[in-house]
Amino acid sequence: MDEISTGLDSSTTYHIVNSLKQYVHILIGTSLISLLQPAPETYELFDDIILVSEGQIVYHGPHEHVLEFFESMGFKCPEREGVADFLQEVTSKKDQMQYWTHRNERYSFITVKEFTEAFQSFHVGRRLRNELATPFPKIKSHLAALTTKKYGVSQSELLKASIAR
Repeated sequence: MDEISTGLDSSTTYHIVNSLKQYVHILIGTSLISLLQPAPETYELFDDIILVSEGQIVYHGPHEHVLEFFESMGFKCPEREGVADFLQEVTSKKDQMQYWTHRNERYSFITVKEFTEAFQSFHVGRRLRNELATPFPKIKSHLAALTTKKYGVSQSELLKASIAR
């Protein structure tokens, strides 16, 4: 779902995301939701965060570890700033310097490529790489989810549906 919060207040967005989270947890499913700078309480509802910058995945993992990753790179989210706002700005050339914590070291802009490479060696990135290296056992999949035909519905079924209209 892309930008489901457009035109909504933060309370409504929170309730929608909370409902989606409950729905996904009950059905043991997955939902991918794109939000630009959600409120802190909405951000906390997410199990995992995928941070994309310049078309590259900078971070993909539990929201509990995202700040740890950026702190390992020398950037800290200020106490009075929401994590989502910090994540929006920390990869930006214009805003990155304000989060630099190694005051005794000379600041140099960290590129998106450098972040993505660092993520690969970060413990969350290594675990993700190991998980993805193991093929998913087809036996755990629902049979209806495995496509065996080019089209989901036969031509005769499409004709029946059209005539029924």
